[in-house]
This record gives sequence, C-alpha cells and structure tokens, in this order.
Amino acid sequence: MNPTALMIMLLSLAIGTTMTLVSHHWLLAWIGLEINTLAIIPLMTKMPHPRAIEAATKYFLTQASASALILFSATMNAWKTGEWSITLLSDPYTITLSMALMMKLGLAPLHFWLPEVIQGIPLSTGLILSTWQKIAPMTLLLQISHLTNLNLLITMGLTSILIGGWGGINQTQLRKIMAFSSIGHLGWMILILKFNPQLTLFNFLFYIVMTAAMFFSLMSISSTKISEISSSWPKSPILVTTMMLVLLSLAGLPPLTGFSPKLLIILELAKQNILFLASVTMLTSLLALFFYLRLTYVMILTLPPHIPPSSTHWRMTKNSPLTATLTTLALLIFPLSPTLLLIM
Repeated sequence: MNPTALMIMLLSLAIGTTMTLVSHHWLLAWIGLEINTLAIIPLMTKMPHPRAIEAATKYFLTQASASALILFSATMNAWKTGEWSITLLSDPYTITLSMALMMKLGLAPLHFWLPEVIQGIPLSTGLILSTWQKIAPMTLLLQISHLTNLNLLITMGLTSILIGGWGGINQTQLRKIMAFSSIGHLGWMILILKFNPQLTLFNFLFYIVMTAAMFFSLMSISSTKISEISSSWPKSPILVTTMMLVLLSLAGLPPLTGFSPKLLIILELAKQNILFLASVTMLTSLLALFFYLRLTYVMILTLPPHIPPSSTHWRMTKNSPLTATLTTLALLIFPLSPTLLLIM
C-alpha cells in the first residue's frame, strides 16, 4: 500500500476512536464508529486476494448493521427523552444499544463474523481489528454500564467464554484461534461489567497488551498455521519461548500477567455472592486452556525432523523493540496489578 494512503487510513482510525472517546453525544459517537469502520476496510484489502475481499465485505455488512441499530436506538431514545446524552437512556433502547455494541465487539452469539474476518486478512490488520477497533465500542459500553441489563450481560458473557473455548479447540489456523481467544476474553469483561466497570477496563487493558504481543510475535516469524510454528524453533528459539509464555499468559496461568484479571473477576463474583456463576465461569474457561496448552505443546515439545545443526545468519529473525516491550508487559505485570488498580 502507498505510504501516504496508509498514513491517512491509520490517522482516520485514530481520529474515529478519539472522537468516540471524547463525545457525550450519541450522534458524534456514531460518527466516530463509522469513521473507524470505513478506515480499516482499505487496510483489509491491501492484498487483493478473494479471501480478503470476502472478509472486508462481511466486516462492512456486520458493522453497518450494528451502526444502523445504534443510530435507530439513539434517535428513538432522543425522541422519547429529548436528550442525546450517552448516559441518559430509557429502558427499551438500553438493550438494543448494548446488543449493537456487543455485535461490534464480536461477542457470542453475535460473533460469527469475527473468526472469518480475521482469517481472511493479514496479521497486521488482524492486530488492529483485535485491539484498536475494540476500544470505541468498549468505551461506550463502560459509559452505559450502570444502565445495562444484568441478565443480558451474564448470558452474553457466559456464552462468549463457552464459544471462545469451544470454537478454538478444533482450529489449525492461528488467526482463527486468536479470534476465538478474543471472544473468550471479551466474555470475561462483559460478565463483570455491571458489578465493577473499573475491573472491566483493567481486564481490557491487559487483553490489549497480551493480544498485541502475540500478534507481533506471529508477525516476526510470519506464521499463520500451527504447522508453521511447529518448525519455527530453529529460526528463533528465544522468540518461540516467549511466545509460549505469552500463550500461557493468555490462558490465565499464574504468575503471568493474564492470571491477574481472571483472579480479580472471580474474587469480585465471590464478593457479590454469585458463587455458582464464578464456578461455571472457571469450568468453561478450561476449554480455552486446552487449546492454549495444545499450541504450547506444538511449539516447544515437538521438534521437526532434519533440524540444521547450526543457526545460520539468514535464519535469524530481526525482532522489533516493540515486540520485546509488549512481550515483557504481557508476562510480568502481575506484581503491579494492585498499583494499576489504584491508579485507575
């Protein structure tokens, strides 16, 4: 892609998200979401492959449907209440707006577009779709968290955790695995949204760091299939080792970064005396743990035949400082969790 066009698209993404973050008006928030949607489509189709065109079309249709529902609900709410303020919503429109925002995020059962779209686009665009594009809808959900329907959030959250674990088990494509991982993590955030929005934001920030670290690592070794990462150990042993640890962090194993939000969410559910929900959540998250462990097994404990005896210079991968920084954060923030919660 032309560098100038790329810069314009990335700038539009930043402007769209910023507009949604700073707006108190539903119309301005909707315009920001639309700018975001339109800016990422050229990035999806920068490699003119039929799969990329299909992915961009699916993404556009899904996001356009969600945006239409947001605009309809906000207009009807303004007609009824006389206010366009984001925090002033009347009862029937809160549910429709929540559903539309969850559709934009890719929460189950409105998730069907997400794995197919991420599978059809390059890893760099998949990174933007899995992290940056989630910021604006999640911010709007946080702003209306006190008005949302608790039963809806619990149902969507549990379904997303279940689908995120179940859907990723049988996959061989890394981008689809990351998509189902995203659905599962978003399920954890939505589950706790009504009880503790601050904890949802905390979990969301950790999710962005861990997902970005994983995508940057995959981009460094240019792997999109499980069979490709199984032969990447001779190329860059240190990077593959850190990738394994990032996967375990995404799975939520202690003492890595990903354990912190899961621990705090379970403690919050226990504090709210919803022990059954906490138990079901932990049991369903074991499905996701299975496919993370399967990936780590393939990467570290299986070695391909005919490994060259020496690591020649051309086989070594040049890693960016950003990859190293994100990987460090994705592994070692756990001890700083209380401080981060105090700051937030």
